[in-house]
Amino acid sequence: MKQLFSGLTMMVLAIACAGCSFAVRNAEMYRDDTAALLETRRDEISACYDAELARNPRAQGKVTVAFTVLEDSGRITDVAVDPAGTTASDDVASCVVKSIDGLVLTPPDERQGKGKFVWEFTVGAPKA
Repeated sequence: MKQLFSGLTMMVLAIACAGCSFAVRNAEMYRDDTAALLETRRDEISACYDAELARNPRAQGKVTVAFTVLEDSGRITDVAVDPAGTTASDDVASCVVKSIDGLVLTPPDERQGKGKFVWEFTVGAPKA
């Protein structure tokens, strides 16, 4: 019975660890991986600006956001507009925040990340 319990314990530990996949990124990898993740929301963020252009055809400016990437899940959280680096309307800024809040960086990193990202919106800029 003792051997069976030890064997089951080892199997449970092995299964639990198999689901624990973490990356160890250097600063450049963390930046690049996070930028690629944010890029997945390009269409949603473009729609934020397009909605503003419908209201104001001369709308332009920047939205700067700061956020945290959680080490246990890779989830982007605590997304907040940096007012010092934001010149776009509040509507565009809040829409950008909603677009990226909750994204998940996979695999998560073993360290928490702090990020800041800037989107610049210009009238007549070619769509990417």
